[in-house]
Amino acid sequence: MFNRVSVKKISAMLSLMLIIAIMVPVMAFAANIGFSKLTYKDGTVSGTVYTDVYAVGEKDGVKDAVYVNVYGGGSLVVSPFTATYSTYADGKYYYDFSKSVTNWQSKLDVNSTVYYDGTVTTSAYQSVNNDSSGSTTRRGGGGGAAFIGSVDGSISVSSDGSVNASALASALANGSVTLKLAGDLALIPASALVDASGKTITIVNDNGSIILPISVLKLEELAKALGIDVNDLIIKVSITKVTGATADAVSAAATALGGTQVADAVDFAVVAVGKDDKTVAVDFGKTYVSRTLNVAKNVDSKHATGVMFNDTTNKLSFVPSTFATADDKTVATLKRNGSSIYTVVELNKSFADVASHWSKADVELLANKLVVDGASATAFEPERNITRAEFAALVVRALGLTQAPTAANFKDVTSDAWYASTVATATYAGIINGYEDNTFRPDAQINREELAAMVIRAVDYANVATNVTDVNSVLGKFKDADKIVWAQKEVAAAVNAGIINGLTDTTIGSAEKATRAQAATMLKRFLGLASFIN
Repeated sequence: MFNRVSVKKISAMLSLMLIIAIMVPVMAFAANIGFSKLTYKDGTVSGTVYTDVYAVGEKDGVKDAVYVNVYGGGSLVVSPFTATYSTYADGKYYYDFSKSVTNWQSKLDVNSTVYYDGTVTTSAYQSVNNDSSGSTTRRGGGGGAAFIGSVDGSISVSSDGSVNASALASALANGSVTLKLAGDLALIPASALVDASGKTITIVNDNGSIILPISVLKLEELAKALGIDVNDLIIKVSITKVTGATADAVSAAATALGGTQVADAVDFAVVAVGKDDKTVAVDFGKTYVSRTLNVAKNVDSKHATGVMFNDTTNKLSFVPSTFATADDKTVATLKRNGSSIYTVVELNKSFADVASHWSKADVELLANKLVVDGASATAFEPERNITRAEFAALVVRALGLTQAPTAANFKDVTSDAWYASTVATATYAGIINGYEDNTFRPDAQINREELAAMVIRAVDYANVATNVTDVNSVLGKFKDADKIVWAQKEVAAAVNAGIINGLTDTTIGSAEKATRAQAATMLKRFLGLASFIN
């Protein structure tokens, strides 16, 4: 007969196993554990657990054991049970189990936990498909659990990147989740994301972090592209410090710009993985996904910017980025709708011909952000008019867009023109339209009406609301508002958002040719409005 102490210990152990069964998080130590011959067929899940722990003893009336939990669709489908010790071989102890599953499931997630000498010593996780012969998805275990869950919505991921589907689905049911990586990658089961489209997953390691809205992951489309079912799809997220020749190339690119690299170069990649490790890139569409980098020093945000490294051209380009300093540590948040190598550079550009010009602050700010270039190293030419192609190039840079392949969108834009790729990119993004005769007129000087229209389309692309309900009330103070030819809504939106001001208190000057200074100022206001700079 058990004494009172034993009863209490048994109750404590059972309570512990209940917590494990419901919450799944496990404290893991150094023991090794894994599955072999795991199958789910004809309503029965069976297999063998191997570990270097002989969990067959008893302490104070409480039995050591290898416990098994079986989940389907994120919920327990079988009450927790123990596996039966069978043999010892090759330095490992083997425990067999077989259990009926009443309700049909397309896939099961199996968790095995070793309870030894009054302690939960280790845990492993593996998924198995119905009617498969040991066919499984990614797994954790062997030297520790695939993750350690917590009540604050975070999951610690081991160096192999494995993430348990049931645990993640359970955590997402309660809100957004943070995956804390021991290594450089997370292998996220798509099956855990199907019902969590309104949530985000933040993936973080020592190199940086990325906040991934689940809504940008078009799971059905990705699975179809890989020829698999969504339940077999893995979203692989990696945050890897760049080393070797590529790191040297990034540093050289910063030096070539006259800048200083002040953060490690980090490769942020998000891909979908299918059978035989076949991958397809994840397209974020127009969604600007935030990632962070640790800056090596405190910086003035007016003289620093996040940048993307193009490993084909070995050049750096602007990425929308903001900076925050707390506890004497500076973090840069870079926003972009694609995967790439990112870093932070510090610059101090100035131009002699804007030293006393009204646009000095805006021009130098955007020069340090790599959005605008000087006409030379020392001159900006602020009063020179700007062409339609030149301004399209500035907008593409300001949005941090990847250059699209040249395309014959307009009959007057040849594929060998310097602006061909820029015009194709801006057209694809909906920033520019041509004329009715299918021309773009790239060398024509842009007027303020056209300028305002392009900027407002850029604001819309950045998902910032610009609608104006009463155009006349906004434009009514300008006596020349009737001279606006076609972009009344866009000009009104630009005025309402503070992006464009009148030439005077009573004139908008929509037909006036825009200058380089005006273009820079409008882009600076746009970038601030979209929180793309601070």
